[in-house]
Amino acid sequence: MKEASAGFVTNRSEGPFLISAQERQRGVITVLRRYPLVWLTVLVGIVVAFVLLAGQHDAARWTASLYAVAIALCQGIGMVKDILRGHWGIDILAVTAIFATVAVGEYIASLIIILMLTGGAALEDYATGRANRELRSLLDRAPRIAHRENPDGTTSDVSLAEVEIGDSLLVRPAEVVPVDGVLLSGPAVFDESALRGESLPVEHVVGDSVLSGALNGPAAVRIRVSAREEDSQFSRIIALVRDAAESKAPVVRLADRYAVPFTAFSLAMAGLAWFLSGDPVRFAEVLVVATPCPLLIAAPVAFLGGMSRAAKSGIIVKSGGTLEQLSRVKTAAFDKTGTLTSGDPSLEEIRNVATDPSELLALTASAEQYSSHVLAAAIVAEAQSRGLTLHSTESAVEHATNGVSATFGGRHILVGKRAFVASQVSGVQEALLTGGQLAVYVGIDGRFAGTLIMRDPLRPEAPATLAALQELGVADTVMLTGDAEATARFIAAEAGITEIHAGLLPADKVRLVNALEHRQVLMVGDGINDAPVLASADVGIAMGAKGSTAASESADVVIMVDDLAKVAQAVQIGQRTVRIAVESIWIGIILSVGLMFLAAWGLIPAVAGALAQEVIDLATILNALRALSPGRRRNNEK
Repeated sequence: MKEASAGFVTNRSEGPFLISAQERQRGVITVLRRYPLVWLTVLVGIVVAFVLLAGQHDAARWTASLYAVAIALCQGIGMVKDILRGHWGIDILAVTAIFATVAVGEYIASLIIILMLTGGAALEDYATGRANRELRSLLDRAPRIAHRENPDGTTSDVSLAEVEIGDSLLVRPAEVVPVDGVLLSGPAVFDESALRGESLPVEHVVGDSVLSGALNGPAAVRIRVSAREEDSQFSRIIALVRDAAESKAPVVRLADRYAVPFTAFSLAMAGLAWFLSGDPVRFAEVLVVATPCPLLIAAPVAFLGGMSRAAKSGIIVKSGGTLEQLSRVKTAAFDKTGTLTSGDPSLEEIRNVATDPSELLALTASAEQYSSHVLAAAIVAEAQSRGLTLHSTESAVEHATNGVSATFGGRHILVGKRAFVASQVSGVQEALLTGGQLAVYVGIDGRFAGTLIMRDPLRPEAPATLAALQELGVADTVMLTGDAEATARFIAAEAGITEIHAGLLPADKVRLVNALEHRQVLMVGDGINDAPVLASADVGIAMGAKGSTAASESADVVIMVDDLAKVAQAVQIGQRTVRIAVESIWIGIILSVGLMFLAAWGLIPAVAGALAQEVIDLATILNALRALSPGRRRNNEK
């Protein structure tokens, strides 16, 4: 994280990282190898102390001074390279403070500064490890093998890559479910906190779906595999967590807003103190207490803590920059189907039937089985529940947001919106809809065949979520949907949304989001057709529990639980994280400036100032780690 750690932190090329459990157990040798300059500085300090005790003050001064100058020169080379690349860090404070303390004979203070300089990486890694603990715990619990049942009743341990759909697996007590499956034995109790952010145990019965990543209870269970490893829920979470952990969080922008003025102010105050007093020691004493740690470490730690806190709640935030954008959201736009609604529609009625209703449903489902839309899945499920036989098509085409056309047995079926079906079918009759009903029109061989009336109810948590967003300062809420306006208005009224745009294509949604006046704009969706608008919004949030992979990949935030309330929680975490990061920066700056004024008047010796600087650093980092905690809950939060 070179950009974020220039200065009092050793420059390193890697971004925010997750330290594995194995790596944490390697002990002192690993620490010595990772931070050699820390221990070399400690060793030099011990040598200098013994030399001083022996009464050899000149030898102690030369030993400490030569070591300090060598470290300052190495750091100075890196500083010059950064400046030539156009990045103005605050390395100059460290380099100047070391040279100044050596020049005025404050060699003990120079060693303390170097210990902070070389120990900055260790301090950052410790704080980052604390901030990343929830993300790391998800990676640590990822299963590596599965117990596959053989035809003779025995089990074999196989890698997850070898597991196929339809395999029967044994999950032993206290083991993590390796892949998504259907429970074959039960009832059984699972801890799904890694998936849902709730610590309460969940009971499942035979036939229930069990998600990978759930922790089995006290009894061994059997599951039938329903998804391969790469398509299972926990694998998707792990992939998102790794992406988030490896991303270079652009929190350096936040630090850089303060870096240049803080550096300039510190150098100016140090120069003024020297000029007014005529004593160069004052210059060194002022720079010693000008700590950049709040800018270099505290802000990134706060953002990593916020990401970790979100992960614990089932919200995967892909970068620290996304948290900063979430904190500034003023407008929230929502897709309707599967986002504001439950995404589990039901068939209420079949109208205007020109053929047998069961035959119409079977033909419609035969075409809809080739669509990824949530209404299509509901129609197929309804046909299967009635024991109807679905036909294999000779050809099938999904027309994005409009419907499906299919051919089988010499018959051409058209299923979808009224305008889409009416463009190729004669005699289409518009259905009268009430109370949030949805109409799916069907044409067979160029003639209108009937209408399927569906209902997809509003999520029960939707009104409270919209109210929570209002309380968080997200003043404008918008619905963007491809459905009919009457249905959209009914759902919007129930949810508390006043601005509605209906009958939209994916390109229309992108255009409208880009045209929204009050930025930043948050977009929430779940389907494949939402991927473009999620990518174009300032912050895209995908409902990833049942949503499409394309939506999750396009989004900046993925909610891994089927709970719309997590949208408001994500905004709240973003606001709290940025507030804590800015607090940490200002706490450090205010304390440093206060000490600089005292040092300018000669009230703080260089050694005492260097020690005081360490206290400020620890205080700001501890404050930044508050981002790991949930903070005060609002009345409408669970």
